[in-house]
Amino acid sequence: MMIDLNPKELPIPRLHQLLMGAVGPRPIAFASTVDLDGNHNLSPFSFFNVFSANPPILIFSPARNGRTNTTKDTYNNVKMVPEVVINIVNFDMVQQTSLSSSPYASDVDEFVKAGFTALESELIRPRRVAESPVQLECNVLEVKELGTEGGAGNLVICEVVKLHIAEEIMDENGMIDQLKINLVARMGGNWYCHANEQSMFEVAKPLTTIGIGFDQLPADIKASKILSGNDLGLLASVEDLPDETAVNEYKLLELSEFFITLENEAEKLEVALHKHAKQLLSEHKVMEAWQTLLAFNN
Repeated sequence: MMIDLNPKELPIPRLHQLLMGAVGPRPIAFASTVDLDGNHNLSPFSFFNVFSANPPILIFSPARNGRTNTTKDTYNNVKMVPEVVINIVNFDMVQQTSLSSSPYASDVDEFVKAGFTALESELIRPRRVAESPVQLECNVLEVKELGTEGGAGNLVICEVVKLHIAEEIMDENGMIDQLKINLVARMGGNWYCHANEQSMFEVAKPLTTIGIGFDQLPADIKASKILSGNDLGLLASVEDLPDETAVNEYKLLELSEFFITLENEAEKLEVALHKHAKQLLSEHKVMEAWQTLLAFNN
């Protein structure tokens, strides 16, 4: 059963908690800014993402305080000096990053309070965080205020003018290695997510292939009590089904034990084949899984 809620009827703190709990993990923009007096500010924001590569555009949102309706120093600074460094946060710096989000006064330097090393930027005035694996110097193109009440966001639309990337996180092809960058992201409440080898998995993008789709799956496979939605998604991603010859050859070479053992028990045979196909899918052996499933009716 679903709980249906109207956001206009919810207290802002609860709505905020529900949105943060549902939309995640969220990448963290560790934003470095400066005011007209040269006071440097450093603060993390999880309302953040990349929205374009040509031009290279990032957007983050230092929202109004939900309790006091005050604005963040970051917001005030980019209105005065429209420049920002967005430093990417990894696991090695997450506790210091959290410390920097304390409500320090505007003239307090979070680089000092949180123990980060400040680096001069090359094209803009705000400083970079030396400990960050990727530092993005940006010009602020626009600040779009979404409201005037507590909890309202302020979209800071930035264009990247210089990238600084730690050499040790690059792979042999000059791309960022997702296992080396060791990213973290925000979840709801006090929870974070650690994107490491144990938590990450690959899903091939269908950029050049056109899968057969769910509508082309045989009814008995679609109705399987063994195969999950993810399993069916993998099966539906193939462009063509194996032909009858390939299925029969696979049946003879790889599945004969199933058919001999359960020769007179069709229901048990179908369940066993579906379980075997599920195991094959977990190993990304999609065509072998198809041959296993199609062998039941062959």
